[in-house]
Amino acid sequence: MGLMRFLLALVLCSSFSIEAQQRFITVASTTSTEQSGLFRHLLPIFEQKTGIQVRVVALGTGQALDMGKRGDADVVFVHAKALEEKFIAEGYGVKRFEVMYNDFVLVGPKSDPAKVSGTRDIVAALQKIRAAQAPFASRGDKSGTHFAELELWKLAGVDIAKDQGPWYRDTGSGMGPTLNTAAGMNAYTLADRGTWLSFKNRGELVISVAGDQRLFNQYGVMLVNPAKHAHVKNEMGQAFVDWVVAPEGQKAIAEYKIGGEQLFFPNAK
Repeated sequence: MGLMRFLLALVLCSSFSIEAQQRFITVASTTSTEQSGLFRHLLPIFEQKTGIQVRVVALGTGQALDMGKRGDADVVFVHAKALEEKFIAEGYGVKRFEVMYNDFVLVGPKSDPAKVSGTRDIVAALQKIRAAQAPFASRGDKSGTHFAELELWKLAGVDIAKDQGPWYRDTGSGMGPTLNTAAGMNAYTLADRGTWLSFKNRGELVISVAGDQRLFNQYGVMLVNPAKHAHVKNEMGQAFVDWVVAPEGQKAIAEYKIGGEQLFFPNAK
């Protein structure tokens, strides 16, 4: 009888241990939310409240959405509205919620070879960079930032696929590594403000252009559709979505600062 009780206790402990290990979700998100330090601030608060662990896979927005399409994530948290709406329209996500915003900034060398520093017109600045063939580092990784950069080149009347030359460096990497490349090359680059504020290896780089309304950067969050992938952790994933757009999550976003400067501005509706 004693052995039976011991074995029963062992089975119960094992099942509890397995259940505890399974209380996690996978969030496919952008490198900007990860490299800015936002998740290091947010996730402990959420985990303490719910007991649900969050495992973040930081990728470019395009790759994060692809991960959701494959069912390799429970939630996607990204920043390319047109791509997000397409994700929903194709049935891969349940519903898109706006979470927060910040802005993009054009970063460049203090020497400012394209003479754009201090201006607010991002389109005119890109035209000058192209005319001067001043070094420019692009993420080139199908991220939300890369998507925004390509749209801005179009607005500037530049077909960057055809017009790029030695002056245009395609890094194929995240925001942090691209900023490192720009610092090493003394090049211009488009960055999200959150990652820029948390970036330490600035070298001669400064903000050259900011404040243009076309640099607005909206983030959205979506539960991956369990009707497409039955293994999606529907309840726990939705708990994360609900928390991040609720007053507690929104307050936590607003409270994240570096050097007294707020990186993201909550705007859930």
